[in-house]
Amino acid sequence: MNQTQKEKFHELLEDFETAVLITHGGEAHFRSRPMAIADVDEHCNLWFISSRDSAKVHEIERDTRVQVVCQNGWTSCVCVAGKASLNVDHSKIQDLWKTSYKVWFPDGVNDPNIVLIHVVGEFGEYWDNTGMNRFTYLYQAIKAVVTGTTPNVREGEQHGQVSLAD
Repeated sequence: MNQTQKEKFHELLEDFETAVLITHGGEAHFRSRPMAIADVDEHCNLWFISSRDSAKVHEIERDTRVQVVCQNGWTSCVCVAGKASLNVDHSKIQDLWKTSYKVWFPDGVNDPNIVLIHVVGEFGEYWDNTGMNRFTYLYQAIKAVVTGTTPNVREGEQHGQVSLAD
């Protein structure tokens, strides 16, 4: 069975532990910050744990449109554009809780300041130079330098755009 672009996107997305969450800060500017990814579900939606009184939470309250970017050097990159919502479901917080979050929430999983950010993706894009794609890209890059052209990127394999809306 051939892997669909959405399956490929999901597989790449699951390899990341951190992401840059980009929100609308008002006055036509954006705010970006690194975040630990708490979970990636089967629909490529993302979950983050945050503090209720953080700027990103207040920005999401004003404008739910967000972007999430993950990059691993030249190896792979994924971008998700979608809508964020805030969730305080304690059972979901318990499901996603990791001991490492105690750095930000000293009272642990029961910290009353915890809020979940749930990003529902609408559109995704990826660049994949993992596995055999890495060798293909290196060959194409060397060929481009030698011939004075640009690399030939295989759409659907090395690069793809994915509708995430179900």
